[in-house]
Formats: sequence, structure tokens, C-alpha cells
Amino acid sequence: MAAGESTDRSPDGIPAGPADTTPGAAVSAKDAAGGTTADRPAARPPAAVVASLMLGMALVALDSTIVATAVPQIVGDLGGFSVFSWLFSGYLLAVTVTLPVYGKLSDTFGRKPVLLFGVALFLVGSLLCALAWNMAALIAFRIVQGLGGGALQGTVQTLAADLYPLKDRPRIQARMSSVWATSAVASPALGGLLASYAHWRWIFLINLPLAALALWMVARHLTEPVRSPGRRGPIDWAGALGVFACGGLLLFALVQGGVAWPWLSAPSLALLGASAVLAAVVVRVERRAEEPILPGWVWRRRTIAAVNLAMGALGLLMVAPMVFMPTYAQSVLGLGPVGAGLVMSVMTLSWPLSAALSQHVYRRIGFRNTAAVGIGLAAVILYSFTLLPYPAQPWQPALIMLLLGGALGLFQLPLVVGVQSTVGWSERGTTTASVLFCRQVGQSVGAALLAAVANATIAARLVDAPVPGLPDGLDDVAKALDRPELLPRAAADHLREAVAAAVEHIFLGATAAAVAALLVLLLVAPRRFPVLPEQREE
Repeated sequence: MAAGESTDRSPDGIPAGPADTTPGAAVSAKDAAGGTTADRPAARPPAAVVASLMLGMALVALDSTIVATAVPQIVGDLGGFSVFSWLFSGYLLAVTVTLPVYGKLSDTFGRKPVLLFGVALFLVGSLLCALAWNMAALIAFRIVQGLGGGALQGTVQTLAADLYPLKDRPRIQARMSSVWATSAVASPALGGLLASYAHWRWIFLINLPLAALALWMVARHLTEPVRSPGRRGPIDWAGALGVFACGGLLLFALVQGGVAWPWLSAPSLALLGASAVLAAVVVRVERRAEEPILPGWVWRRRTIAAVNLAMGALGLLMVAPMVFMPTYAQSVLGLGPVGAGLVMSVMTLSWPLSAALSQHVYRRIGFRNTAAVGIGLAAVILYSFTLLPYPAQPWQPALIMLLLGGALGLFQLPLVVGVQSTVGWSERGTTTASVLFCRQVGQSVGAALLAAVANATIAARLVDAPVPGLPDGLDDVAKALDRPELLPRAAADHLREAVAAAVEHIFLGATAAAVAALLVLLLVAPRRFPVLPEQREE
């Protein structure tokens, strides 16, 4: 054995103890980083930089959900009830389809200019939203916000890997998870308070000082790590436009399908067909591009491809607890909005804690095995929801959410840290963006598929109902659930049982997604992630 070589290592070459030595089984830095040596992380970033990254993440996280509780006030002021869902869908579309573009641009020009551009665009979008004069304008300006949010979300996650060595990344990633979790819990309440006691426009105006502060802190304090010099090729604007158009059409079809029109209708088939044609065009354009926005190596490397697929499955299964659990808590358990929010939010308490502790596991057994344990536990926990009695006690689904957060923290963070550690600086932005993009697409696909499952279950229960007085169609179910006292007692009970059965099927679908992610990790992901040498003295 060579002098100084450590034997206390995980399967990925990560030291289990305090030493941070070069992984013996990993591929060479030159091979994995695309022909350049691995980049040396800079000195530990000052607190102001960490604060600016957390503030940027908070802006994106808050804006994802803060609008929800103010919808009645917004619609009452601007009108447009039939299209208000695009306040969320438009924002999601813009964030999702721009992630790969910003990832490639950050690899080409650096993280700082892309982050500054994203914060500035988000600030402008927030100001425009506050000044919106009708629903169409507000939706358009929400899309502008999303264009800035895409730069923020991807670049902040990439910088977390740039600024910290491998052994310290779980700490910063856990902080990011904590910011996201806190925002997810606090933003609906904050939105409701602002809409009720001030004005809904303050939901967007509150972003202005926060975004301005983040802009100043990034501009003043962020210094990017020293990196290997690389050649800049021409920007692949054709690929960027193609990715944007293809992703936008696909997500538009998924968001509107089964809602604005039936799945097998002409609009759905036309949009899905057009997105498939555009996907083929994008593949052809990217193969010819000198510096493609979506390079082929993202899918040719087993590690990145496996993480992308697993994170897509995570996005799909997350629809069950985040979207359908509040409906279950209110419609079946009879809880109010606050109680339903608490049932769901306990997951956001255990997730960051589990993520922070996951490093002690993957240092022993490796990234892949740790993630496999986490998603395996998640599959069992998701399935356990289908075994709950009817009606369940509120503490039972709350306990399931608490355990699920712990399992998913053990699953997600090792994959994110692991895949970022297999690439050099010049590929990290693209890699991180591809992971986030796949999760967002998985969430959109999951929302469409699982909503179709729920609708089919409820529709079948309405057709075969043995009691009179039930709603005639799915469109009337929400109104009936909101005022169950207006229904005959037997009809209200039958409707609650139908909703419980629908959510049970949703969790079965989420269980299948977790099993699929587990199979991807076991069959596609390599046993050892090809971690690059840290090249930093600790």
C-alpha cells in the first residue's frame, strides 16, 4: 500500500473519517471532467455569500406557494377565475424549461453573472406583478418571474457545490433544504396575512427589498473559485430556443390535459405530437452544435443518467404528499386548512434533519447504497398509507409524513452531492440543471398522471353509488366537499370514502414511482460514483 493511502473509505472513495484523500477507485479527473483537471474549491466562503445563496433560494421557494392563499383576493380584484391556475402553471413552466439553458450558460460564463441576471430579472418580474392591471398581465409577469427563478434555483445549487469541498457539502445543502422547508410552511400563511390585512400586491412587493439585498450581497461578496481555463464556443441559441419550446409545449399539454380538455382530445394529441416532433428536432440540433445546451454526455454517463431518472421519479412521487395529502386531510379527516397544512408540513421538519445526517451514512456505504436505502424506506412508508383505517386519526398520516421526510432526505441529498462530485467546474452547472429539470418534469408528469387516477376513481364511485344526492360530475365534487353539510348524510359519507379511495390509489402510484427509482439505482447507477479528487488541503 502506498504511503499515506487511507483504507477507511466508502465505496465511492469518500473518507469515512476526517481525512480527505484521493479516491483510488474513481475515474481520473481528466476523464470525468471532460479533459481538464478537477477544479480546486476556493477558501471557505464568507457568511455574507452563504446568506446571499440562502436568500436567493428563499425567493424561489416563497414564490412557489405564497400566491395560493391570495387567489380569492386576486380574482376578486382582477377577474379571470377561469385562467387563474396559470399563475402557478406559467411560473412552473418558465422555471422548468430554462433550467438547462441557465446551467449551460453558467458553465460558459460563470455562476456570478447568471445569478446576478436571475436576481435582477426576478426583481423586475415581481415589480411588474405588483403593477398588473388584469389577470392576463399578471400571468405574463409571473412568467417573467419564473424566467428569473430558473436562474436562481439552478445556479444557487451549483454554487453550493463550487464553494464547498465534498465533505462540507451536506452542511450547505441541508441549509438549503431548511430554507425551502421553512418557506413551504410559512409562505401560505404569509400570503394569506398580506392579502387579508394589506393587499395582495404586497405579496410581490415584499420581494423587492429581499431581491435587492440579494443582488447587492452577490455583487459585493461573491468571488468564484479558481477554475481551469476553458475554451468558449459559440452560444447554442438554436438549442436553447428548441429546449424552451419543446419543454413548454410538453408541460403545457400536461398541465391542461384532463382539465381544460380531455386527454384523448384533439388539443392534447396535437400538443403532445408537436412536443415529440420538437424533441426530435432538438436532438438533431444538439448533435450538430459545438457547445450544446443539452449535451449528450448527460445521458451517456451512467451516474448522471441514473440520478436524472431517479430524481424524475422523486418529482412524480412527491405529488402524493404535497398535492393530495391536504385534500385528504380536509375532505376525509375533516380538518381545517391550518390542520391540513400541519399534517403535510411535518415532512419538511424531518427532511432537512435527515439530509444533514446522511453524510454519516454515505461515508460508510457510498452514495448509491445510501440513496437506495432511503428510497426503499420511502416505498414502504408510502405503501403504509394504503393500510390506514377509515377514517384514520390525524396523527396517523402525520406520522407517515414525518417518516417519509426522513426517508427522502436520505435519498435526495446523497444523489445531488454525489453527482455534483463526479464532474468538474465546467460541467457542474449543466449537470445540476439536468437533475433539477428532470425532477420538475417528473413533478409535472406526476401531477397529470395521478390527477387522472384520482378523477377516474372518484368518477367510478359516483357511477356505482348506492345512495342518492351525490354530485352529477367531477366538476361539482369540489363544491360538494367544501359544503358537505348540504348533502344527505349518506351521500356525504360516500363522497368522503370515494376521496379516500382516490388518495389511496394516488399513494399506490407514488409507491410504484419509489420502486422504479430503487430499480434505477440498483440496475443503472454504478456501485461506485466516480468521484473526482477534491484537490484541496483540509
